[in-house]
Amino acid sequence: MARTRWTSERVGELRRFAECGVVRVRDLTAAGMSGSAISFRCRPDGPWQRLLPGLVLLHNGVPTRRERRTAALIYCGPDAMLTGRSALAEHGYSSAESFADVHILIPHERRTHSAGFVVVERTTRLPAPVVRGGLACSPLPRALLDAARRCSTTRSARALIAEAVQRGDVTPATLARELDAGSRRGSALPRKVLEEVSANVHSVAEADARALWQRSGLPTMYFNREIEDGAGAFIAMPDGWIDDVALAWEIDSLDWHLSPDEYEATLARRARMQSAGIIVLAVIPRQLRATPGRALANLRAHYELARSRPRPDLRMRPLPTTRND
Repeated sequence: MARTRWTSERVGELRRFAECGVVRVRDLTAAGMSGSAISFRCRPDGPWQRLLPGLVLLHNGVPTRRERRTAALIYCGPDAMLTGRSALAEHGYSSAESFADVHILIPHERRTHSAGFVVVERTTRLPAPVVRGGLACSPLPRALLDAARRCSTTRSARALIAEAVQRGDVTPATLARELDAGSRRGSALPRKVLEEVSANVHSVAEADARALWQRSGLPTMYFNREIEDGAGAFIAMPDGWIDDVALAWEIDSLDWHLSPDEYEATLARRARMQSAGIIVLAVIPRQLRATPGRALANLRAHYELARSRPRPDLRMRPLPTTRND
């Protein structure tokens, strides 16, 4: 039998039917390429590389994240979908792009195993996929919780969930239902974070503040509630608020002070609260983590200061009624 000659034109044909430059070895052999020719092209200094078992990448550079995700889906076969941080990146969460592993969901009866950079999770609750950038992904609530289950710290789980809720992409109620419907394995951290989010905590720093307040023995602290005067005029929405004595606890994150305009707005808000008779205590996130004892002592001292003066005529506005979707 005559040997097939693999010209640049024929290789170009391969690229046209390859997905994102990824091609199955069996497709190469079906096209007439011998195993030795494939191995020669995938040699250490060759033009191609083996990316996963049975898959070849048609260049020898560092695979892009899109190439790795595409290869993972091809490797895992029909009905596979991205989940966890891999899916979050396709859902538009740039903070998930830096993670190298590709997390894949497959039907429980499938026997495909993790390999290389692919983390395979078999599930009896395979959701209907959504397509993002041409790739099959689990819906955002499932992707978010699958990522949170794999977090090693409460802080990283907080950052994930708080970002999605703050962006308005998902609600705590939706996440709670998804969490209750799934496996309890790895659910402790997401459940703790959802409790914080349900308390209207909006950031990792506010979660640290809430945990510190819980140790204080002080009356209830409300987070991110709008405060108005006796005539109903809006005053401010402090990060933390002890209504008993009209004490505001402000978390001065540097993220909010990246421009003169933002810093000026923070000072104006603080002046407005103080003019209304509110006792304001400001703290930076690093103090909550590095010197929690001092931060707690300051909070208690400012509570006593607020309690020592007549409480101004202020109240919290009712929370808006939200649809329990």
